[in-house]
Amino acid sequence: MPTLYAWAGGTEAFERLTEVFYRSVVKDDLIGPLFAHMDPDHPKYVAMWLSEVFGGPDRYTTERGGYAHMLRHHLGKAITEPQRRRWVSLLMDAADEAGLPDDPEFRAAFAGYVEWGTRLARHNSQPGATPPGEAPVPHWGWGVAPPYQP
Repeated sequence: MPTLYAWAGGTEAFERLTEVFYRSVVKDDLIGPLFAHMDPDHPKYVAMWLSEVFGGPDRYTTERGGYAHMLRHHLGKAITEPQRRRWVSLLMDAADEAGLPDDPEFRAAFAGYVEWGTRLARHNSQPGATPPGEAPVPHWGWGVAPPYQP
């Protein structure tokens, strides 16, 4: 069985996704301000993270510092629920625009991670949050969605 990373189209697909996504993010009134001083390579770094999460190479861990590095970027941001929801919505729209697979099984697994990850990021971003400083990058799989029956 292929990984979600392979099914999506590998590194190129995730880089395409994050380029499309962050073009929308920077223009968005609600979440754009969170990314006002974004590193120009930020979309590539997020593509590295997503690639590793979905079964691709461990480049985010080996080149960027893994979970601990990602966590530091969220601490103290006080992400609100409306901001989290907008992030999710724009990412799902970007997945369509970038041509990620739209089969129900892939999209269910993709959406499952996005919901889980953004909710965790929101919790970890709140004032006084004390998330674990060290953890592995999560590895997300296909889940248990029932097969499609037309």
